Amino acid sequence: MFAQTFGSTTLGLNGIRITVEVDITNGIPAFDIVGLPDASVRESRERVRAAIKNSGFEFPARRITVNLAPADIKKDSSGLDLPIAVGILAASGQVKSLNCRSQVFAGELSLEGRLRAISGILSMAANCKENNITEMIVAPENVQEALLAGNVTVYSMESLREVVAHLNGEKLLLPAVSQLPEVQPSQSELGFEDVQGQIVAKRALEIAAAGFHNVMMVGPPGSGKTMLARRIPSILPAMTAQEALEVTKIYSVAGMLKHNIGLVSNRPFRSPHHTVSSAGMIGGGSTPRPGEVTLSHNGVLFLDELPEFPRTVLEVLRQPLEDGEVTISRVNATLSYPAKIMLIAALNPCPCGFSSDPTRECTCTIGDIRRYQKKMSGPLLDRLDIKIHVPRLEYNDLVKNTAQESSTVIRQRVEAARSIQYKRLQGFGLYANAQMEHNHIKKLCKLTPDSTVLLKQAFIKMNLSARGYDRIIKVAQTIADLDAKEQIEANHIAEAIQFRSDFQTISRK
Repeated sequence: MFAQTFGSTTLGLNGIRITVEVDITNGIPAFDIVGLPDASVRESRERVRAAIKNSGFEFPARRITVNLAPADIKKDSSGLDLPIAVGILAASGQVKSLNCRSQVFAGELSLEGRLRAISGILSMAANCKENNITEMIVAPENVQEALLAGNVTVYSMESLREVVAHLNGEKLLLPAVSQLPEVQPSQSELGFEDVQGQIVAKRALEIAAAGFHNVMMVGPPGSGKTMLARRIPSILPAMTAQEALEVTKIYSVAGMLKHNIGLVSNRPFRSPHHTVSSAGMIGGGSTPRPGEVTLSHNGVLFLDELPEFPRTVLEVLRQPLEDGEVTISRVNATLSYPAKIMLIAALNPCPCGFSSDPTRECTCTIGDIRRYQKKMSGPLLDRLDIKIHVPRLEYNDLVKNTAQESSTVIRQRVEAARSIQYKRLQGFGLYANAQMEHNHIKKLCKLTPDSTVLLKQAFIKMNLSARGYDRIIKVAQTIADLDAKEQIEANHIAEAIQFRSDFQTISRK
């Protein structure tokens, strides 16, 4: 007897429909799964066998062959348990009605036959739409996530027994409906109203948030670099529906999405420890999985104590900072993950941390400082838009009772500037100044004669690269947007140049 069902798995961030073909013939009892299954799928033989028996059905004591097509794609999802089990029951005549062309089954089976949630359901549901699949049967924990794709009828099933009863018409279940309230971005408990002083640093971070620019903060220990970085999400604009869908899909595939929460509404903020590996940062595995840069997509990647990260880890950031995506090649697959991130780096000016402190003596030698700074390559530093010095606060700054500007007020200015950018860039598929390429800059950025002269002087004096030249203009354009100016004026260029100071200049005593 032969039967066919449809399952699904993920490849990168995309869902892949898997055709499950089951053939049961006479012969020595055996249960083989072919079609490039990985360990989790090969182990499904025992889960499926136990689930069928413990659900009260007969497991055929015959030769069972299961083929997973297409055979050239490695299958690595335990969610194929359910379509395999349904296919065996259909081939053995225990499921009498099977509309295989319009249904996808996605769920892991426990030994007692209950359905368990799996990762990547949103991508699988989106793939159902593309393949004209109208129905999807999933575990209860995956229902609300599957409904986010839209135009797919989703059924929530508790167990294999319930699935069979539904397919046989013995106990038809109604389609699931969305029960998620409209989610609003939560307000961060950490706000800039708590930060005393640091006027220049707060101004720089406002510009960075408005244009999605990469930032480096240099200062002695305890100056507030980490505190400032952790408050950046409070001034970032809310994600659009498309951005929220992209982030939700990433976290779903990575298995980090909480069940029944709907779309991720807050921009990601990732802060990996400096012991992270290159694969952990960029993504990896035999079938590449998302790394920290992809988990930070449309949000912030904060690297505290930047020179403590291995140089090999820092160098893998070059491609995502420049291209906004990560391409990972492995034997099994070559995948691209989105990685449009706002990089925030914090570091001390020297190993002891007091090279730039006016009151404490630095104990490092010139050689120590040079070796410390050489941990960060020039090409990586050249990809940073804003570099600021964060000084240690004086006692009077800490005890002042002066009310500080709140994150809400700053965020309003940031959103106004981002709105101007969106109108300017939407024809190019961009949403922030930091994403502009040289051709966009030539078409869209209008400089006054005075600002052109100043920029030329800076280019010669600072010995800027072409990338550095473009980044000064992009930061200046963001400053002009914050001022609601149609042209980039000389004061905008001057402020952008100030934030483009060379690393050696920042860290000098």
